[in-house]
Amino acid sequence: MTLRILILLGALSAFGPLAIDLYLPAFPALAQAFGTDIEHVQLTLAAYFVGLAIGQLIYGPLIDRFGRRGPLLIGVVLFSLSSLACALVPDLDWMVAARFIQALGGCVGMVAARTVVRDLCDPTTTAKVFSQLVLVMGVAPILAPVLGGVLLAAFGWPSMFIVLALFGSVCGLAVWRWLPETYPADMPRRPLGGALANYGRLLRDSSFVGNALAGGFAMGGMFAYIAGSPFVYIELYEVSTQHYAWLFGLNAAGFILLAQVNAALMRLRGPQFWLMRWVWVHFASGMALLAVALAQPAALWPLLLPLFCSIASLGCIMPNATACALARHGANAGSASALLGSLQFSIAAVTSAMVGALHDGSSVPLAGVIAVCALLALALTVWTASRD
Repeated sequence: MTLRILILLGALSAFGPLAIDLYLPAFPALAQAFGTDIEHVQLTLAAYFVGLAIGQLIYGPLIDRFGRRGPLLIGVVLFSLSSLACALVPDLDWMVAARFIQALGGCVGMVAARTVVRDLCDPTTTAKVFSQLVLVMGVAPILAPVLGGVLLAAFGWPSMFIVLALFGSVCGLAVWRWLPETYPADMPRRPLGGALANYGRLLRDSSFVGNALAGGFAMGGMFAYIAGSPFVYIELYEVSTQHYAWLFGLNAAGFILLAQVNAALMRLRGPQFWLMRWVWVHFASGMALLAVALAQPAALWPLLLPLFCSIASLGCIMPNATACALARHGANAGSASALLGSLQFSIAAVTSAMVGALHDGSSVPLAGVIAVCALLALALTVWTASRD
């Protein structure tokens, strides 16, 4: 795989992080603009997760039937147009709808990126490449809140979505110019009519389901953090939007660093071995975070260390869980990738909504959701390993 393709796949995978993280500093501004509160603004985040979950199920069969490039170009155009619509919405209801459509377009980048990697790599190399993609796409959650804060201060919140529209347009041109079709020439195209049956076969594969859900609950904890951190940092502990961006970026940097450690570890043992080890680190961090939150410290700093360890450990968990889930499904990589992403973002939609639903004016709902997700990720990893 060439460096150009790796960077492009990273950019496509970054549609999700960018569309999520860029506008996080604007939650208070959006609440003021639409005459509501941050808990209701969180609905725009939940709508995006729902769109990601549904959209991936649609693109999977299309990618297996028509190849990787065509559906990818269509989705990128939809992402760019709906991003522009987000900048022009008159109220919160329209914003929720536009965010849902934006996700329907943007999710194709994640499905296609995972599928192209599976087309070109064996399972161990796949885990290594996914870790490298984290390095490329991981710049997004570090820079996005910082850029979002700058755009918010200089031009207002609509400018964030205009930037997303421009980013999508540039990626679409790059796909059209540089990304080859990677669908294996010797593999028959999957008929669209068999999509549901194909998903059914995948759901009966305990290794696929167990690894996908383990990664999904780990991801669910991360998106609970994304949904709840603006309140905890900015409102509860009165961190400025600029400092919030740097704290958010610090956790993202830990995620990237551990992903690169994971890529190096692939030279020693396979992804299943390391998944089992790192999921215990994630679990311990989640329990520690909940214990600190229940103590309701007067300062933010006691929460930062367990939160950092929890988010950073995902850099080792998510690439390995993805590689293990897709390992046996090269013949239907598009559908497997789509169902994987749909399961994971369905969980993310629920966990992000739960943080808002359980809101009690403290950090306990955020920490509690992360801890429960870590427990479920651990249980599923152990269960899957016992059956393999």
